[in-house]
Amino acid sequence: MHARIRRIRNRLRSRRLLQLHRFTRDESGVQLVELALVIPIFVMLFAATAEFGRYFYEYTTLAKAARAGSRYLSTATVIPKEDENAQKIVVFGNPDGTGSPILADLQLTDVKITREGGTAILPHRVTVQILGYKHKPIFDLGALISSKLSLNVDVKPSVTMRYLITQPPSI
Repeated sequence: MHARIRRIRNRLRSRRLLQLHRFTRDESGVQLVELALVIPIFVMLFAATAEFGRYFYEYTTLAKAARAGSRYLSTATVIPKEDENAQKIVVFGNPDGTGSPILADLQLTDVKITREGGTAILPHRVTVQILGYKHKPIFDLGALISSKLSLNVDVKPSVTMRYLITQPPSI
């Protein structure tokens, strides 16, 4: 009787193992699990690429504007009105200051003009900097990861050009 009971128990155990083994071979739903693991990574990569592209666009736009302002000042006489015109060229793209800014939230106070070397009337170099302009991310990935990390960073291009006028202005 003891051997018979053992055989019956072994048969029942083997049937249970065969049922469990059947589930290990079944692959239905595996694609859904893989998709659930991969989609968040792809979304993060897409968002990071989009944010880098937007930051690069803002930086190059501001750098081109600063270059235009610096080019204007490198050939202009040193008077405060020319500084104001250069700031308008950087922010609006024209010396009249009409229209909308080249980037949202860009203001005249964000543009800093410095002259270096030489004399006050005849400097050697002129520098146009954009200070205080912040990149505003659409997908703030840093805030998702950590509360201290943020993509809301300063965009501060700077352009220095040689002053092209070699003779002081006549009074």
